[in-house]
Amino acid sequence: MSDIDILFTPLALGDMRLRNRIAFAPCSRHRAHLDGTPTGMMVDYYRQRASAGLIVSEATAVSPMGNGYLFTPGLYTDKQAEGWRKVTTAVHEAGGLIVAQLYHAGRMTDALELPGGATPVAPSAVQPDPKARHYTVNCPRAKRAYQQPRALGRAEVRQIVAEFAAAAVRARQAGFDGVELHGASGYLVMQFLSTNTNLRDDEYGGSVAGRAKFLLDCVDAMQAATRPGFVAVKVGPGWTYHDVFDDDPVATYSYVAAELDRRRIAYFQVGNFGQDWDVVATLRRHFGGPVMGVGGYSRLTAAQAMASGRINVCAFGQAYMANPDLVERFRNAWPLNRPDGATFYTQGIEGYSDYPAYAEADRATLVPVDTVFAGSSSARAREAGKA
Repeated sequence: MSDIDILFTPLALGDMRLRNRIAFAPCSRHRAHLDGTPTGMMVDYYRQRASAGLIVSEATAVSPMGNGYLFTPGLYTDKQAEGWRKVTTAVHEAGGLIVAQLYHAGRMTDALELPGGATPVAPSAVQPDPKARHYTVNCPRAKRAYQQPRALGRAEVRQIVAEFAAAAVRARQAGFDGVELHGASGYLVMQFLSTNTNLRDDEYGGSVAGRAKFLLDCVDAMQAATRPGFVAVKVGPGWTYHDVFDDDPVATYSYVAAELDRRRIAYFQVGNFGQDWDVVATLRRHFGGPVMGVGGYSRLTAAQAMASGRINVCAFGQAYMANPDLVERFRNAWPLNRPDGATFYTQGIEGYSDYPAYAEADRATLVPVDTVFAGSSSARAREAGKA
């Protein structure tokens, strides 16, 4: 067996049986209709990448108040579910599997993007630092500083938990093979987890257990509404993106990992986004189920991490965005298309569903197969030997 052969072996994740261990990471692309309904472009895009062992969809809002950007999809109306069914059908017909990543933006949105000009909501009324790192270039959102959010009441928190459960049911009805709770990127789940954004003194704040309660309540509700093996979780421990900070991320995420292990979730997506501690190894001590690595991996380092037991499956973002036939390129050591960052968040097919397969690619523009594309803090940390 060669060093990379493990990438092409099957794997069970929850209720799913993957034909290989190469996943397409969740990547927001802003090609949905303004009402959150998937478009025909999205059907083509996901179908092209169905050779992945698993596709994780772009972040999909569970309610109108959870939407952080324009042209992003939702799963809170029948029309949206019908649009997603066209996507899942296309992926299944091509032999693939796909899960829906469900999220709520919390304070990372704007009244201009919310129903009736509503004030964004959050665990506590803490305004994001306008100088912190946020999505900016080409990203379709209000071009002004994030405003101060309104703190959620207890009943509202429980209502959002119910919205996650309802979205999981819609995902199942739309043909998804599972759902992934988005607990990273500074959105609502991570806002509850983080000490600078969660100043609550009720059962959803204070201690590690209190700050983790919202995430775990969502998982419990989603599992009860579907089934345990249908639900997965993504985290980015210690990541400060979107101005979230944790006084002790090792303690917070070790507790979360242990609680998720008890719940037998389908998989745990874990990224080291520039941390100086071994995130995966730390959480592995508390979580015995399948781990999906993400951020800064090449074909070779992903295979090595799987062979050592650090991770079980690896998700690729920019590499898969630019290479719809990534599995075959990895299998044959074929060079890769380079992603076009200028088209990440635009609304056309350019830089979206028009990337060529290897046979049609201009060889002069390709880069080596083990390239790790620049732009992620995790990639830089890994190159420095910190991840």
